[in-house]
Amino acid sequence: MTSNLVLVVSMLGMAGAFIAGLAGIGGAVIMIPLLYYVPPILGLEKLSLQAVAGVTIVQVLVAAGTAAWVHKSHNLFNRSLVVWMGTSIAIGSFAGGLGAKYVSEEVLQFVFAALALLAAVVMFIPRKEAGENQEVMINRPLSVTCAAIIGVLSGLIGAGGAFLLVPIMLYLLKIPLRITIGSSLGIVFFSALSGFIGKALTGQIPWDLAFAIIIGALPGAYLGGKVSKIVPVKILKVLLALLISTSAVKMWLNLIY
Repeated sequence: MTSNLVLVVSMLGMAGAFIAGLAGIGGAVIMIPLLYYVPPILGLEKLSLQAVAGVTIVQVLVAAGTAAWVHKSHNLFNRSLVVWMGTSIAIGSFAGGLGAKYVSEEVLQFVFAALALLAAVVMFIPRKEAGENQEVMINRPLSVTCAAIIGVLSGLIGAGGAFLLVPIMLYLLKIPLRITIGSSLGIVFFSALSGFIGKALTGQIPWDLAFAIIIGALPGAYLGGKVSKIVPVKILKVLLALLISTSAVKMWLNLIY
């Protein structure tokens, strides 16, 4: 493992965490393609998707936790939603994290690409935005069920699941966008923590790169969370849709060619 690769991973972690804090996603939807494609482009060692997933779950854990704390300080965070969905997604993610070791890299790529494509399509559906201070009504059975399913799937690919959580919270659970951003980060933290434990226990995390990405993710997530508060809602929604769409297209192109 070269020092140049460690430096690149740290810088990518900072960029990914900034976007995570800004848009309310854990970062896997952008970190997986970045870690998988950028090092080879720069002439560095290519990481296997399983190694990328191991590093990514660490980035998601740090970025989501840091950014959720920032959003909570701005009162853009629903504690009940986070507790119910966070617990459910953590259980599912733990199961997925343990099972990922026995799934082929090709299957992992297909699962990620399919889920990202579905999330991208949903994000472009027009939606009337509710007020930030509107009381949030939670459908607990539906919330818990959705979170559990997302947890298993996201655990398999080393993601926190926010690229699926955000569309579901917006369009199915009818949560206001800014509350969705802050709360999804808290939920993703639960998911990432569970997935991290599962991958750590089964030796799927390259620790030198994991520590490198933590160094970059901490300041990136903090800054992204601060900036998110002042960015208009419409811009945040477009940013989310574009991020998820770009990642989906890239992964599908890789599968086809």
